[in-house]
Amino acid sequence: MTISPRITDFADGISAIDTEYVRPMMDASHLIVNGGRAAFVDTGTGHSVPLLMAALEAKGLQPNDVHYVLVTHVHLDHAGGAGQLMAALPQAMAVLHPRAAPHMADPSRLVKGSIAVYGEDLFASLYGEIRPIPEDRIRIVQDGDRLELAGRTLEFLHTEGHARHHYCIVDHGSGAIFSGDTFGLSYRDLDTEQGEFIFPSTTPVDFDPAAAVSSVERLMERNPEAIYLTHYSRVTDLRRLANDLEQDIRAYADLARGVSGIEDPVSALEQGLRDYMYQRMDRHGCNPDSAWREKIIGDDIRLNAMGLKVWLARQSRR
Repeated sequence: MTISPRITDFADGISAIDTEYVRPMMDASHLIVNGGRAAFVDTGTGHSVPLLMAALEAKGLQPNDVHYVLVTHVHLDHAGGAGQLMAALPQAMAVLHPRAAPHMADPSRLVKGSIAVYGEDLFASLYGEIRPIPEDRIRIVQDGDRLELAGRTLEFLHTEGHARHHYCIVDHGSGAIFSGDTFGLSYRDLDTEQGEFIFPSTTPVDFDPAAAVSSVERLMERNPEAIYLTHYSRVTDLRRLANDLEQDIRAYADLARGVSGIEDPVSALEQGLRDYMYQRMDRHGCNPDSAWREKIIGDDIRLNAMGLKVWLARQSRR
């Protein structure tokens, strides 16, 4: 069967490849091509790897042409396919945050934790096989480290807030940043005449609102021309989007504080987040149909509520 990945090409040798995680245009892997060499940024899940390899072939590249697999953080919608992809790319190095590297060398804890949340059947359906990456094929990058891709400089910034094992990539060849989940989520389904719509990801277990705001500000200090999100790809109205993100992060934290001490905080947080998000979507001119909205952001609302609950519990222990 012929595999036909959905590829969106941008300037400067950057392409977004739809990993087909959950639904179309929800989760992207980005391919950077420069001087005949290539790097993937995030990989999607184990099910995504054939799509990435087909995209490589569509670009006229061979597996040996890929020098880096850049994993922004180890949440499995970003990193689940990294081990399988590395096995198919004999010359590539997996480039990882220091806190992420142990989980990619031995993903058993990631798998166990995810199965505890999703159950074995749903986990297999969502993520497929999670393979380890040999330690001799892992390169750890510290904050501020740089790598070269055929003379194109990629700089790595550690960015906490969404996850403690997260980095972003400043691409000096394009003037853009690859942000993983640090700069939030912006689904193309939510674009309107007012432009792009963005919101934070506060999934378990490391959400920290102060760090998240600081990381957004740190990215904006670089004055990027565009930011490439894993969910979903290129955004450009960056000052407005950064302001929206920072406002949302603070509002999410206030919602969490407001349910402190009640018996079922997750249900209350879900409803509070849904009301808040729907009001924002109304102002942005999004489709008002509630069933459509649930399809697009319902899973994110539920995961964000779980992450806020974890953060709230952590605050109560201090």
